Formats: sequence, structure tokens, C-alpha cells
Amino acid sequence: MVLRPARYLIAVADHGSFTRAAAALHVSQPAMSQQVKQLEESLGVKLLDRSHARLKPTDAGRIYIEHLRRALQSIDAAGRAVHDVENLAEGTLRIAFLPLFTPYLVGPVVAEFYRRYPGVTLSVEILAQARIEAALADDQIDVGVGFSTVELDSITVEPLRDEELHLVVGKKHPAFSRKTYPVKALDRTDLALFTPAFITRVPIDLFLREHSVHPRIAVEANSVDSIVAVVKDSSLATILPASIARHDDHLRAIPLTPAMAPRTVSILLRADSYLSAATRAFQELMRNWK
Repeated sequence: MVLRPARYLIAVADHGSFTRAAAALHVSQPAMSQQVKQLEESLGVKLLDRSHARLKPTDAGRIYIEHLRRALQSIDAAGRAVHDVENLAEGTLRIAFLPLFTPYLVGPVVAEFYRRYPGVTLSVEILAQARIEAALADDQIDVGVGFSTVELDSITVEPLRDEELHLVVGKKHPAFSRKTYPVKALDRTDLALFTPAFITRVPIDLFLREHSVHPRIAVEANSVDSIVAVVKDSSLATILPASIARHDDHLRAIPLTPAMAPRTVSILLRADSYLSAATRAFQELMRNWK
């Protein structure tokens, strides 16, 4: 059967050697080498270039491995489909959320899903948008929760709701009791923001530039929890989704004037993926989430 040597070939291409590939798959190196050799003989072509210390696919090998990866994704999905339990008494679900959603969405959504379907094992990852898309494309996760603007054509988007970005302050900030805040007032003031690598930082910087506002970025952090903690305990402000402050008496979300364009929170899926019962249940939960 071609499945085993196919997986062996992909592992060798990924690891660059039979020894490392065999260790990763917990099989013997001679057995792996023999099966890959037999696969090459059956096809009548060399799939691996063995002339270097690190093994690399030949041109034919690269094309063959690309097709193998897609085929094995479909086969693995078929295996999950066979074992999928429609009544959700058991099963698995692999979810990824943007880091931005950790303070107010991940915990409540995961807890509610567990309350409804305690037999389903959840795997939850916090990933950047690009990594969510890549993980979906590689069938490493079943569903992502991110923004509607995606880079990969293989990702489908189901918009859920718009998320408004507000000025978020703690009780030590002089604007805590204000109902709105003019963007111009942010000029030369100190802010705590995400590092530029975050997807949410890009529209914030663009928005401030468009209004000729130049705040001092006093604190940059790569975690939402860090930004929130700093804002709570200082006079610094930040720009975050209004939902972050909705259930926290120590934070206030103040609409900016003029307002920033909202981002659309969306369910992300691989276009050709099999939707398990657990995935469909998660979609329904997110569609009705307040």
C-alpha cells in the first residue's frame, strides 16, 4: 500500500535525512529507506537527491510530494469523517484564535462549547492571522477565528460581526469618564500598543497617520494581556476592541472621533475541508455569540 511509503517520503523531505525522519515517525531507518527505494522503483524515477549531506527532493520528487501532501490531507480528513460522531458524544475539534481575542472571547467560547459538548476534545491555539491561514491550509486545525481579510485563496470566510476599535483606558487615565475622545488629542501623548508584527497594529498606525497624529509609543508588547495589565495600572491608554472593556470595571472603552473603520470578526475554514459535526457545532455557537 502506497500510504506508508508516501508518508515516509514526505518525512524524509521535511527532515532532510532518513535517520531524522525515522526517529520522528518512530520506525527503523532501514525499513524506511527500503520502502522509499521501492516507491522510486515502482515509479521509475529518482525522488530524492542523495548526492548531498542533506537529502532533497529531485524535481520529480517535489511535484510528486506536492500531490502526496494534498492526497494525504484528504485521506486523513476521510479518516476523521469515518470516526466523527454526529451526536457529538465524542470527537475532536482543533481551533485557533487571534491573540487579540484572548481577553474576552477565547475563554467564554471554549467554556460554553465544553458545557454543551463535554465529550468533544478541544485543541485550542493562539496564532497570528497568517499562521491561522497556513495551519488551515495544511490541515493542522479545523477552524480559525480571525478577521475577514485573508491572504490565501484556499481559505473561506464567514463574517460574524464588526469589531470596533476604541481608546481603552484605566481608572488612572484622565479621560476615564469621557464619552468620546478626539483623535487629534492623541498627538504627542503616550500610548501602549501591540508590536508592529500584530495584524491590529497596522490599521491603527494607518489611522493615526491619516489624521496627522503622532503619539509616543511608550510601551510595545506582543501580548494582549500585557497591554491590558499596563493600562489598568497606569495612566497610559491603548487602542483595542471595545469588547475587551465591556465586562471589566477597571477599563473604559471610549469611542474615538472620528471613528476607526471596524474589523470584521470571521470564521475561517479551508475551502475544501470536511466539516465535522464538532466544526458545524462550533460555527453555530459563534454565529449566535453575543
